[in-house]
Amino acid sequence: MVEVFAPAKVNLTLHVTGRREDGYHLLDSLVMFADIGDRIVARPATETTLEVNGPLAGGVPVDDDNLVMRAAAMMGATGALTLDKCLPHAAGLGGGSSDAAATFRALSMLTDRPIPDTSDALRLGADVPVCLAGVTARMRGVGEDVTPLPDMPQLHGVLVNPRIPVLTNTVFANLERADNAPMPDEIPLGLDASAMIDWLSTMRNDLQDAAIAAEPVVQEVFSALEVTPGCLLTRMSGSGGTCFGLYADRETAQSAAGRLTETHPTWWSHAVVLGNATG
Repeated sequence: MVEVFAPAKVNLTLHVTGRREDGYHLLDSLVMFADIGDRIVARPATETTLEVNGPLAGGVPVDDDNLVMRAAAMMGATGALTLDKCLPHAAGLGGGSSDAAATFRALSMLTDRPIPDTSDALRLGADVPVCLAGVTARMRGVGEDVTPLPDMPQLHGVLVNPRIPVLTNTVFANLERADNAPMPDEIPLGLDASAMIDWLSTMRNDLQDAAIAAEPVVQEVFSALEVTPGCLLTRMSGSGGTCFGLYADRETAQSAAGRLTETHPTWWSHAVVLGNATG
């Protein structure tokens, strides 16, 4: 048996910088991973099966619509797979892509088959290559250009999702312009958490307004996060609808998460540490 953690991917920035002739958007994004996520368990088997359990298993497919099954097929490996689903669906946290990357790792350890290269992995989704890297990184292009960023501080945050799926296609359809400025050529390294948050505040997620237009509840999430004591920055991750707040320390983040759970009990709210993939 092999067990692999599939952490939530958080886009601290997401600049939409262009659109290719084939319709795919070009991105420039700073990505970190949270210490919360799904888990993949793989056991030897002569055919591939998938069982989904966990607190957010409802409605998750177990056929080829699930990226776990598609990742196994891409590897040509078989196994009895179990997905412990803890991340919300269509949430901007790269849950399916992280699950696929974890499946690659699990089946590679189980069967000794090689993990697919970046060009193949990219066919499963733009976030799969960065999830395979599993480290703080700059992601550019359509997801194929992943540059690890060493010497980045851990950040303390709260992830909040209103449990309403925000569909990526709808958000991009609402995008007013696709030729926005990228991040600076050099992302500052060696900063402490406070200075890093100050720098992040000068960056953007170009999909926020489009996501709010698609699902106005995203603005409610921002409003709730912004008034939590000690919140230094709020932003949306990916194409939404998960938003995050950043805080100076773990205790302040945990207090904010507790407050949000009390005031909005139907939302998914969790204090997290952001950095390289762990667990």
